[in-house]
Amino acid sequence: MYMHKISEPSILYFGTPVVLITTTNSDGTYNIAPISSIFWLGWRAIIGISNFSKTTENLRRTGECVLNLPSIHQAAAVNHLALITGSFPVPPGKAQKGYTYEADKFNRAQLTPVPSETVNPPRVAECPVQMEAVMEQWHGIADEDDQQHGRLVTMELRVQRVYLDEFILMEGNSNRVDPNKWRPLIMSFQQFYGLGEQVHSSTLSSIPEDLYRSPDVDRAKSSLKVINPLLKV
Repeated sequence: MYMHKISEPSILYFGTPVVLITTTNSDGTYNIAPISSIFWLGWRAIIGISNFSKTTENLRRTGECVLNLPSIHQAAAVNHLALITGSFPVPPGKAQKGYTYEADKFNRAQLTPVPSETVNPPRVAECPVQMEAVMEQWHGIADEDDQQHGRLVTMELRVQRVYLDEFILMEGNSNRVDPNKWRPLIMSFQQFYGLGEQVHSSTLSSIPEDLYRSPDVDRAKSSLKVINPLLKV
């Protein structure tokens, strides 16, 4: 017998992958920030983010980023990026939560930037999954509410390059991730978790992955990076 109760949890983060998103600051340095409000449709990613973050500022100005997915082995590095921001002065909402300013986040997290092919922000070498992306559009969330207006935005990102660690690839197929090998870092109610063993076979797995192939994949093949002379890795 099921027993449900009406509840009012302050957050509804039931479990999503952690992403380290890299962007370019106005002075040519790089910002790296952890987010977990994200999902994918084809080669498009939708992220939810604070309107006052450095990442949002950089994305609006440059229109590009890299989505780096850490595995369970990078949890400590992600923790080093918690409660710091590239925004100065620190936005009031983040200051209230205990955030402090940090200019060199890569050094703080002891992560390694490596050059991208189609965008200026670097990839994170330690992350098994890296996706170069450009922003297509964005819009506000809860803008109809006077108390929340202007606080949150969603951004639609189009992926242009995908890099996968050979370890997580399916044997004999460089275009497929082996879910038995890939162990993403999951954020659930502000805590880190990893995926366990497969619990049941999926009926959807009978559909060939190629049938989901997006036109964005072929479009991405023609993507070229516009080099910014101020940027160095």
